[in-house]
Amino acid sequence: MIKIVTDSTNYLPPGELEKYDVRVVPLNVHFGESQTFQEGVTLNHDQFYAKLAEASELPTTSQPSPGQFLQIFSELSEAGHDILCIVISSRLSGTYQSALDAKSMLPEANIVVIDTYSVASPLGLMVITAAEMAADGHTMEEIVARVEQMKRDMRVYFVVDTLEYLQKGGRIGAAAAFLGTLLKVKPILMLDDGVVKPLDKVRSKRKAIQRLLSELESHVSPGQPVQAIAMHAQAPGEVQELEAEIRHRFNCQRTIFGEVGPVVGTHTGPGLLGAAICPEAWPLEVASAKDQEAHATVPA
Repeated sequence: MIKIVTDSTNYLPPGELEKYDVRVVPLNVHFGESQTFQEGVTLNHDQFYAKLAEASELPTTSQPSPGQFLQIFSELSEAGHDILCIVISSRLSGTYQSALDAKSMLPEANIVVIDTYSVASPLGLMVITAAEMAADGHTMEEIVARVEQMKRDMRVYFVVDTLEYLQKGGRIGAAAAFLGTLLKVKPILMLDDGVVKPLDKVRSKRKAIQRLLSELESHVSPGQPVQAIAMHAQAPGEVQELEAEIRHRFNCQRTIFGEVGPVVGTHTGPGLLGAAICPEAWPLEVASAKDQEAHATVPA
């Protein structure tokens, strides 16, 4: 059987992970030199944001060690399982390299490691899709192909209250072009090729969300089925409005709704609102009906 391994930045509900026996390797959050926590193990979302509000210095993050992946890989391979490991973008974290290092220590095991070029709920969407396919008996090749398709087609946009956290955490990428121009302006950012890049800047968060949604709409045909994501950092009321807007605008086959945790929150700060879609292929019967309708309305 194929078992799925991921890292703690997937931010899926624990029940979903347990349902498919998805194994999770935690990243670390450091408050100063004396306090180190494992995300989702010794530090949950509420505890993190409370500590962040009181911290005199911003926390830092670090990837898991190869040994943490090796422990899980060894357990699963010894039980006769093949392993698909799906992790955070290598351009945001060294987690992918840790997983590769662990894989190299088990040359006889069948282990595939995917660098998703993503993080948070978009990563979680790939993980849960892979887990469902594994449970349904799909082959490793089929699951990898599906995850790679999602990696290619996923569109991720988000709004932050300030670039301070991304700047100090060294994860700002090309969005550094916005620094120095953001007085009373909300930056709209995107995750592109695994790094944070600028999209636009507007005068209010509401306008930023409308701009973000319009950008997502530009990537799909009207009515095209999508898997959709609404995510936030300590903004539950705002994200509920965002989710409702996403459901209104898109033909959502699945919607994931959640809060980013300590590792991502370290680099974005509170107040983040984000949305993502993964366009799906038109079902054959829907495509056929649309073709017929198109032909019927073409003038003779």
